[in-house]
Parts: sequence; structure tokens; C-alpha cells
Amino acid sequence: MSKPTPQAIDPVEVRDRAVDLVRKVRFPQLATIDGDQPRSRPVSPVRTEDFTVFVADLKSYGKTREIETNPKVELCYVDEDHNQVRITGVAEVVTDRKLLQEIWDTNRLLQHYLGSIDNPLLIVYKIVPSRVRFM
Repeated sequence: MSKPTPQAIDPVEVRDRAVDLVRKVRFPQLATIDGDQPRSRPVSPVRTEDFTVFVADLKSYGKTREIETNPKVELCYVDEDHNQVRITGVAEVVTDRKLLQEIWDTNRLLQHYLGSIDNPLLIVYKIVPSRVRFM
């Protein structure tokens, strides 16, 4: 049995295909570092702007401590055909009240579980990409 040959993609299409894949995949994997141990878990982004991704979290969760210690993260989006977009970047805490309000107003899940944008458990990260790979 021969190995499948990777299909060549027109370089002009790569960015559009990567943006489309990020839009389609609802639960990417977020990788963080816990000491010397990598940790990966599915997340549900609350906003995406091309390859800048916003993720809400609770301050009591493990990934909050991990990101506080080492803000370098990676998101991996995989579709049903095993195409991947990997976004390597740095997670920054969002403090801009207008942006937080926009995210809050469009996310019923946050509203349902946290009740108020002023809930002290809420934290939103902006993952600023330093590298994006489409595979």
C-alpha cells in the first residue's frame, strides 16, 4: 500500500483556507505549560478576528495559573479531513471594558453561567499570534 501524496495548495488560497478552518472548528485545543508538563484541553473561543483568538476562563481554573506563569500558548484547530491550523502566540488578559462588554453581549453561555460581566471569576484572554501554520 502506497502512502498518500499531499495535495498541493495554491499559496494564494492558504490564508483563506486557514481562516475558514478556524471559523468552522468550534472547539480547538489550547496547549499551555504547567512547569515542565504540557497541558492541552478543548476551549470554546468567545471571539475570533482572523487569527487573533479570545478565550474566556475562570480565574480558579488550572490554565489561568499556567498562563499567568508562562503566557506562551498554542491553539490547534483540526477539521474532519484532518487539516490543521496551529496558532502559536502569547495570551494577554483583556482589560478593555468596551471589548469585554462586546464579548459579553454576544455570548449567552457566559451570561448564563457567570450572571454578570463583573463576576470576579471571569477572565478573558486575547491570544496574539506570533506564528500561524496551515497543514
